[in-house]
Amino acid sequence: MYDQPRPNPPLTAMTFDQMLERVRYEGAYPTRERAEEAVRNVLAAFGRQVTGDERVDLAQSLPVEAALTLTSQTPDTERLTGWSFVKDLAARTGGTPATARWDTGAVLAVAAHLAGPDLLARILHRLPDGYALLFGQADLRRRQPAA
Repeated sequence: MYDQPRPNPPLTAMTFDQMLERVRYEGAYPTRERAEEAVRNVLAAFGRQVTGDERVDLAQSLPVEAALTLTSQTPDTERLTGWSFVKDLAARTGGTPATARWDTGAVLAVAAHLAGPDLLARILHRLPDGYALLFGQADLRRRQPAA
């Protein structure tokens, strides 16, 4: 069973420690503990937003510890825009929107690298507006005119 190729293999496999060091570098965090706090907070919050096959495939592309944080959350019924996601994260962690935005960018940039461009495109397609920027991507979706 373990020698079977996964249907959506990650671009670069990373251990959790390597992921934390990458997030520490991306976020310019002073300690590994601060990077781990950001990873756990952001992935828990993101686990409440991403659903379906994209959730499963993203979890497969992350190190086990990060995948468990992502999937331990029950998806919310309310879909948050990117900015609402940042404000919700700030409220849940007791931080500021600026700090939550910083943490989100550092963590999701690494998650985007691990997920790869195809999975990232699928994830962004399923989420409301504003998430592309959180992943460090241009937001190229066309806005629908108001009815």
